[in-house]
Amino acid sequence: MSGSRAAVSDVDVDLGQLFASVLRNWLRILVAALIVAAIAFMAVSMIAPQYRGETRILIESRESVYTRPANTTGDADRPLLDEEAIASQVEVIGSTEILRAVARDLNLASRAEFGGETGALGNLLVLIGLRSDPGQATVEERVLRMMRDRLSVFRVDRSRVIVVQYSSQEPQLAADVANAVADAYIAVQEQAKRASNADATEWLEPEIADLRQRVREAEARVAAFRSRSDLLVGQGNAPLATQELSEMSSELSRVRAARSAAQAKAGAIREALASGERVDTLPEVLNAPLVQRLRERQVQVQSDLADLSTSLLDNHPRMRGLRAQLAETNAQLRAEMQKVLASLDNEASAAQVRERQLVADVNRLQAASAQAGDSEVELRALEREAAAQRALLESYLTRYREAASRADRNYLPADARIFARATPPIEAYFPKTTPILAAAFVGSLLVIAVFMLLRELFSGRAMRPAVGGDLYVHEVAMPEPHRAEPAFAEAGDVVPARDAVAEEPRTDPAIPRDELSVAAAADRLVASGAVRAVFLSPEGDEASATSVMVAREVGDAGLRVVFLDLTYSGAPSTSMLDSARYPGITNLLAAESSFTDIIRGDLYSDCHVIPVGTADPARAMRAIDRLPIIMQSLATAYDMIVVECGPSDAEGIARVVGEGTEVLVSIIEPGDETVAETAANLSEHGYGDIIRVSPIGHETPHAPAGRSVA
Repeated sequence: MSGSRAAVSDVDVDLGQLFASVLRNWLRILVAALIVAAIAFMAVSMIAPQYRGETRILIESRESVYTRPANTTGDADRPLLDEEAIASQVEVIGSTEILRAVARDLNLASRAEFGGETGALGNLLVLIGLRSDPGQATVEERVLRMMRDRLSVFRVDRSRVIVVQYSSQEPQLAADVANAVADAYIAVQEQAKRASNADATEWLEPEIADLRQRVREAEARVAAFRSRSDLLVGQGNAPLATQELSEMSSELSRVRAARSAAQAKAGAIREALASGERVDTLPEVLNAPLVQRLRERQVQVQSDLADLSTSLLDNHPRMRGLRAQLAETNAQLRAEMQKVLASLDNEASAAQVRERQLVADVNRLQAASAQAGDSEVELRALEREAAAQRALLESYLTRYREAASRADRNYLPADARIFARATPPIEAYFPKTTPILAAAFVGSLLVIAVFMLLRELFSGRAMRPAVGGDLYVHEVAMPEPHRAEPAFAEAGDVVPARDAVAEEPRTDPAIPRDELSVAAAADRLVASGAVRAVFLSPEGDEASATSVMVAREVGDAGLRVVFLDLTYSGAPSTSMLDSARYPGITNLLAAESSFTDIIRGDLYSDCHVIPVGTADPARAMRAIDRLPIIMQSLATAYDMIVVECGPSDAEGIARVVGEGTEVLVSIIEPGDETVAETAANLSEHGYGDIIRVSPIGHETPHAPAGRSVA
């Protein structure tokens, strides 16, 4: 490979000379701009002025609280006011029906503006086929087409206001058409409401007649079932049997309570009599009138007896008489207590008999109530059906009366109103003479000035020699590309084509036969079409210089090569750069830099370099799984990736080995034990075809003259 230097003369643009040409020709530029402005003024003067009338319509509900139907709420009769509803109303305003009605009411076909005259420009467009001939269309089609071209209907953003604009050569006509379109839209809305109201009335009439018949039949079924089932209704709309059962149950409870009370009282008196206790203190005994009188007499006799006992002896006749009276009173009191007991027993017996009768009546009424309940379920179903039919009939009748009343009074307001009618405009909106002339004048000035600058630039008068003289550009002389098979290729192997020089492997007499020199290793990599060249340097940084030499040799062969330094010390990449503090692969793994920040140029060759970097190695190792992705990205941008792994092993290079990879071992001392151990380790892991490279006989290249260090 040989190189030559070609001297080329560098030039710069003289900006002063370039803009001086504009100043020299300022009069020409100004005159040309004035001519263009004059032409624009004549063109504007020939254009008929256009006036625009504008009418604004508000979409809202016109119903009030007094005219709104009674069965609707305030929001029920409100029209749809969402985006789609307003857009639909815009389309309705520009419909053919409304435009045809406006054209007929204003007799637009008789106006000269709608006569179908196209003018010279229009005739030219018709002649070349860019416009249809208006004479072939009917009068109505021509008028409608011109109205659509001049009519603009749009909605004001974030509102329910629709703007109707119409352009015309006559101010009054522009306002009249805009107002007529709005009026026609309101009329169409009212007509649509009247038609909807009439359709509803026509539909309700037969429905009401049918509902009346169904209500009559349902109520007849209710009355027939009630008479057939003998369902008599008492108070509270409850069946009579159920009401009687409730009353009888209450009576039964009362009788049971009375019986229990009488039995309890009789038992208490009987126990008192049997035990000899005083029974005159019981409430049931004391409440008897005779017992109360006997009790009073007993107390009186006992009092007299106590008084006389102080002055008379026991055998005194008066004392014996009082004692006899007391005994008689006690006997009468006990007899009366027996009567009270018998009365309580009789009361309990009567209550028990009454209880038996009530139980029998309750059982009978329960059966009758159960039967009435079954019939009542069916009766209620019939009543519900009749009530539903009656409610529906009343609702239909109400709606029918409201619809008929609105139709009779012709009160069906549209859900829109015109709040700003168009007035004849005073000024034309097109053409705007002043802005058009200003734009034509300024635009022509800029265009002509640019034309002058380009003419001066291409004439060469604005060029001057660059400061510093000639610049020598290094060129590499490349022989004709050809394909050569590598010396180690087996039969049937396909060698990829590369845009590089494929030479016979070069040998050095000082290197053993099983080892390759740097040049021979580079030739072999180029010829084999390798995408990745992974170098291991068991002997340390001194041996790692071999990979740098091979990368430079491959780069000089015309391939795009990038050198990736994965050593701990970073010595290989340091020898290729002017500083060791550049960001590199560790910064990329740690997400501190991008590809454009870490790739740099070799000082002495055309290959690129990715140094070790300045990031924390521990942080970079946590993202080491990204290394295969980085290798794939580099493979898409470069023809070959030369990776220096230092004193590593087969497990250490697993992440950088991929398709199209050649594994090379840098050797300084062939008999070194570390070299043998590395080769054995690679062989154990399936790396059989290992290239051994020795840097003997290779000199470090120097920077060619004229190459900038970048």
